[in-house]
Amino acid sequence: MFYAVSLLVCLALIGIDQIIKHLVIEYLKPVTFVDVIPHVLRFRYIENRGAIFGSFSNQTVILTVFSVILLVASVLYFVRNRNKSKFVNVCLVMMISGGIGNLIDRIHQQYVVDFIELLFVHFAVFNFADCLITVGAFALFFYLLRDVILDYKKQKAKITSDKSASDNTKLAEETEEADPPAEGDNHGND
Repeated sequence: MFYAVSLLVCLALIGIDQIIKHLVIEYLKPVTFVDVIPHVLRFRYIENRGAIFGSFSNQTVILTVFSVILLVASVLYFVRNRNKSKFVNVCLVMMISGGIGNLIDRIHQQYVVDFIELLFVHFAVFNFADCLITVGAFALFFYLLRDVILDYKKQKAKITSDKSASDNTKLAEETEEADPPAEGDNHGND
């Protein structure tokens, strides 16, 4: 059931990405850009022949091979670790869906269709699949970072607890050695 739901969500996200990109090609490509929110958000048609945010331009074969390797690794990790955390699984489904969405573009068209442009900051034009990959990756990173911090705190507490128990045992042993009860001593209750 878990895999069926994950697969359906993955297919839905890939479908949404591809439908959006089809609409962008159909309606945005002829006009180049549309200001959605002036000075904040613009939809602008871009053919990204590189990797994320335009890096590695015109390296389609290398990018395709690298994308496939990352996707296979993500899917294998997802399959092998499905019971560890639902949150991690959601992050992986997002990243896998976004990766497949962009891979479809790269194989089918030799470029990825980008269209989301933030005007209030100098940043690359990106797409829905990039959002899935980025949000999934950042959420996974912070989740794993939180896990590392929690594990560190647990280990530190355990070490402190073990040291405290050891110190208490030593103190009790030292107290018994320093003041052993005398035989027949009824502690002053004569």
